[in-house]
Amino acid sequence: MKTLILSIILVSASSAAHAQNLTPAQKEADFRYLASMYSTYYAPLDWKKQLFNFDARAIKPWLDRVAQTKTDLDFYEVCVAYVAGLNDTHDHFSLPSDFLATLGFTTDIYDGVLLIDFLNRTTLPAKDYPFAIGDQLLSVDGRDAETLLRDFAVYAAWGNPSATKRLAASRITSRAQSLMPHATDAIDMPATVVIRRQSGDTETYTIPWTVSGTPLAVGPVPSPEMSRAPRKTMREQYAETAPGYMTELLNAQWSGVLNPDEVGLNGFGSRNPIFVNSLAKARFTRRLGGSSSDSFYSGTFAYDELTIGYIRIPSYSPTSTTAALTQFEKEIAFFNANTDGLIVDEMRNPGGSLCYGESIAARLIPDYFRATGFRLRPFWSRVNSFYNSWINAKAAGASQQVIDQYELLFKAMLAANAQGQTITDSLPLCTSSLTRAPFMDADGNVLAYKKQMMMLIDEFSTSTADSVPGMIRDANRAVLYGVRTDGAGGNNTTFDAGSYSEGATGMTLALQTRQEKHLNGDYPYTDLIENTGVWPDLPDDYMTKDNLLQSGAPFLRNVLQHMAAQIRMFK
Repeated sequence: MKTLILSIILVSASSAAHAQNLTPAQKEADFRYLASMYSTYYAPLDWKKQLFNFDARAIKPWLDRVAQTKTDLDFYEVCVAYVAGLNDTHDHFSLPSDFLATLGFTTDIYDGVLLIDFLNRTTLPAKDYPFAIGDQLLSVDGRDAETLLRDFAVYAAWGNPSATKRLAASRITSRAQSLMPHATDAIDMPATVVIRRQSGDTETYTIPWTVSGTPLAVGPVPSPEMSRAPRKTMREQYAETAPGYMTELLNAQWSGVLNPDEVGLNGFGSRNPIFVNSLAKARFTRRLGGSSSDSFYSGTFAYDELTIGYIRIPSYSPTSTTAALTQFEKEIAFFNANTDGLIVDEMRNPGGSLCYGESIAARLIPDYFRATGFRLRPFWSRVNSFYNSWINAKAAGASQQVIDQYELLFKAMLAANAQGQTITDSLPLCTSSLTRAPFMDADGNVLAYKKQMMMLIDEFSTSTADSVPGMIRDANRAVLYGVRTDGAGGNNTTFDAGSYSEGATGMTLALQTRQEKHLNGDYPYTDLIENTGVWPDLPDDYMTKDNLLQSGAPFLRNVLQHMAAQIRMFK
C-alpha cells in the first residue's frame, strides 16, 4: 500500500510539473536574460561561432521556439538546447530539482556499441533479470540505441564529441531532472528494455523506474521551496575557508566539473584507477590508496628487470592542497630513487584548482616550463571586482604574490576593456609570469621527477586535467597515452539564469592557451584547448569490451609494454 501511495503522489506531482505556470512574457524575459549573460560574460563566444557556426547572440529563432512552448518543462527544454549548442563541458542549463529516475543499470559505449557496465542486483535480482555486464542494450521503449544517443546528446553536451556520446549513454538509464526537464515522464510507466545477450539471444524486459527526490513543480512565481537546500559545488567548498579578498582570484583559478558525482560516469574522480582489479596480476605493490587520508593511488610494477612507478591523480581539488602536495613530493622522491620510469594516471579526472595543477606539473617537469595561459573575459563588473580585491588584499596584508597577481590581472582586463576587446591576451593565473620553475629545495636543487614518464589521458581528462597534460606535452616531458582530453579548457562558475524560472547555467569566463599553436583533427590551427583538447602521442582507447570484461587488463598490459619500451629506448 505504501508503494501505491508513493506512486500516486509522484504521478500527481509529475502532472503538476507539466502545467503552464510561467506566463509567455516571463518565459521570454528569462530567455532573454539567459542569452544576455552569454553575450556579456562568456569567453568562448566567438570561438564557438567559428567552430560550430553557433551564434549565441542570434536569439530570434530561439524566442520563436520559446513562444511555441505549451508547458514550463517545454520552456526549460529550449533553454537546455540553447546552452547545449555551445558544446561546452562547463556550460549546462540546470534546474532546482533533486528528482532522479533510474533503471538499476548503467551503460557506456564499448567498441562503438552500448554495453551494460554496472548492475544493481538489489534492484534487479538475477532470477528476474538475468542479463549481465557486457550485454548490449538495443532499445528502451521502442527507441533504438542510436536514436537514444542522438536524442539524449542535448543533455550531455561536453567539449569532446566522444565524451558527449558516452554521457548521453549514461542518461538513458539514469535521468536527473536537474539536467533533463522531462525526466519525470519516466515515472508514468515501466520501461520496456530490449537486450542482446552475449550468447546472441535477444530478450525483452519490463523494468519499473526507481525514483527519488521531488519532481519540479514551478508553480506561479515565487517557486516552491525544494525538499533540500542545493549542496555546495566543489569550487565553493574549495574556497570557503579563504579570506574574503581571495574570492575573485580563487574563482579565476578554478577549472573543473562543479558536481562530478552528477556526471554518472564510472570511476570519474575516483581515487582508485579504473583497472584497479587487474593490478595484482600485473605484479603491483601499492603504496598509497589504502587510507582515507591518501590523496593519490600509487605504487610500483615489477616488469621484467624494470621497476615502474605509478601514481593516480583522481582530481585537482584535494581537501588540502598543502597536505596533498606534501604527499605527492614524498612519492616523487621515492620514485626518483627507486624506479626506472613513472606512469601518471589522470584519466576520468574532473579538474579543479588550476594552481594546484601547475604545482603538480612543477613536480613532474625538471626544467623551466611554460604554464597554461588564460584569455579572460574582461566584463566591467569583473574588472571592478579585481580592483577592489587588489585594494583589499593590500589592506589586509596579503602576500606580495597575491597582491602582484591582482594588479597584473586587473590592469590587463582594464586595458582590454578600454580597447573594446572581448578577451585579454594570454595571462598567468597563478604567478606573475607564464614561465614556471621546477620544484626545488632551498638550495636550488631540482626535486622534480627526472626519469622517463608517461601520462594516461582520456576524453574525461577535464578542465585542469586538460591544462596539465598540455603543459607536460609542451615541455616535451612525457609521452601522452590514451585518447584526447575533454577540451574543457577555461575557468568556470555558475550563474542564476532567470528570476522567474529559477534555472542556473554554467559559465566559462576564460580560455586556456598552450605554448604554441597546434593542428589536430578537423579543428583550426590554434593554441586554444577549448574543444580541441590535448592529443595523445600513443593512441589507445580503454573503451573496449575486452577491457570491460577483464577489468582493464588488456589496457594495462599495453601501457606497461609501451612504458617499458620507452625506458629501454633511453636507458
